[in-house]
Amino acid sequence: MSIPRFKSYLAIFSTVLILGQAVTAQAAELPDFTHIVEQASPAVVNISTTQKLPDRKVSGQMPDLEGLPPALREFFERGMPQQPRSPRGDRQREAQSLGSGFIISPDGYILTNNHVIADADEILVRLADRSELKAKLVGTDPRSDVALLKIEGKDLPVLKLGKSQDLKAGQWVVAIGSPFGFDHTVTQGIISAIGRSLPNENYVPFIQTDVPINPGNSGGPLFNLNGEVVGINSQIYTRSGGFMGVSFAIPIDVAMDVSNQLKDGGKVSRGWLGVVIQEVNKDLAESFGLEKPAGALVAQIQDDGPAAKGGLQVGDVILSMNGQPIIMSADLPHLVGALKAGSKANLEVIREGKRKNVELTVGAIPDEEKEMDTMPKSGVEISSNRLGVSVAELSDEQKKTYDLKGGVVIKEVQEGPASLIGLQPGDIITHLNNQAIGSSKEFTDIAKALPKNRSVSMRVLRQGRASFITFKLAD
Repeated sequence: MSIPRFKSYLAIFSTVLILGQAVTAQAAELPDFTHIVEQASPAVVNISTTQKLPDRKVSGQMPDLEGLPPALREFFERGMPQQPRSPRGDRQREAQSLGSGFIISPDGYILTNNHVIADADEILVRLADRSELKAKLVGTDPRSDVALLKIEGKDLPVLKLGKSQDLKAGQWVVAIGSPFGFDHTVTQGIISAIGRSLPNENYVPFIQTDVPINPGNSGGPLFNLNGEVVGINSQIYTRSGGFMGVSFAIPIDVAMDVSNQLKDGGKVSRGWLGVVIQEVNKDLAESFGLEKPAGALVAQIQDDGPAAKGGLQVGDVILSMNGQPIIMSADLPHLVGALKAGSKANLEVIREGKRKNVELTVGAIPDEEKEMDTMPKSGVEISSNRLGVSVAELSDEQKKTYDLKGGVVIKEVQEGPASLIGLQPGDIITHLNNQAIGSSKEFTDIAKALPKNRSVSMRVLRQGRASFITFKLAD
C-alpha cells in the first residue's frame, strides 16, 4: 500500500473516531429519566368517570324488532348490547371519560383537571397496582381547570411537589399519564415558555412545553429533573385533534393554592378589580405617549367595583402592580387573581401622559359576570364630521344603562376613517384623542382639531363592551 493511500485511510479513520466520540459525549449529556419514573409512577393514577345520560332512540342504530316472529326477534335481541336500567326501570346510556391524576397526600387526596371529571356521576381511580377505588369529589374550580378528589386509604405513595415559580424556558420536563388509556406512559420535552395566557383562561399563567400530550394525559403530573411536580398537564394546541408540539400545564403553585382552598372551604376566592383591559399595541402606545408598547389599558370600569372605588379611570395604562411590571395585559389578571379579597394593590399608571400611583382594595371575583343589555334607541341626530360618521346625543336611558356621563352614539357610517376602522351604527364613542366626550358638540370640536399622520385613540362601547382603537388621519 502506498504511503499517500495509507494517510488517506488514517485520516478517514480519525474522522470517524472523532465523530463517534462526539456522539457518545452528546448522549452522555442527555438526562436519564428512569429514576424519576421509578419513584413517581406508583403515585400517578388513571381516572375514569361515568355519566348517565337520558335514553334516546338514534335512527338507524337499532333495528325495529316489532312485527318479527318471536324466534327471530329473540335471535336479534341476544346479539344486541343491553343498556343499563336506572332504579326507575328506564333505560339509560353511560358516557365515559378517561384522564390522569396524582396523589398528593398519604390519606388519599388527588389532583386532576376539572374537565376530566366534569358532570360525572361516578369517579373511579385506578392505582398502579391495578386496584380500583371510588373517589369523592372534594371540590372543583373551572376557572383554573383544577379538581380535588379523595379516595379512602392510608400510607399511599405521594409525589414530591416543586415550585413552578422557579421554572425557566429550556428546562427538561417529564410527563406521566394515560394517553388513550395506556397507563403510566412517559413522555419528555422542554419548557417552551412560561406565563402563557390562553383565551378564556385569564387567571392561569400556563407553562408551555413541547412534551407529547394526548387525550388521557389531562390531569397528569409534569416533573422537573429532580422528580418534583411542577405542573398539571391540561391542554394542547392542535388542528388535527392530536399532539402538534404545543402543550400547556397548570403551574403547581397555582394548583396547590386552589387545592388548599377547595379542601378548606369547598370554593376558590380570587382577587378582582372590576375592569376590562386590553393590550397596548404600537399605535395605542404612541397615542398615549408611551415610549414602547407595554402595560394594560383600562377600557372599561364596572360601577361600584374595586377599581371605581379606588380612583382608577378609563384610559389609564397600568404599568405595574405591587412593584411587579405589567409587560403584557394578560399579566394583570394573573397577579390580581393571586391576591385575596381585602388586600391592597398599588398600581403605577400612566394618566394623561403622566405617571401616577393608585392604591385600591382588591375585591372578590363575582360568581357570574354582569351582562349588559343591547343598545337602546338613540337620541337626536347631528351633522357629520371629518371622521365620516353621523352621531347623536345619548339618551337618558342609554346613560343609565351603561353608567355613562357623556358620549355620543353613531347613527350612520359614511366613507372615511370611521368606515376603515370598522365603526358601526349603534357604537358609542366616549373618548377621542385621550379626551372624554361630554356632548356631541365636544365630539365635533375635538374631531376638527385632530392631528394628522399621528396615531389617535378612540374608546368605543359596543354592546356593553368597551375597547380602545387607533387610527391616523391623512393630509
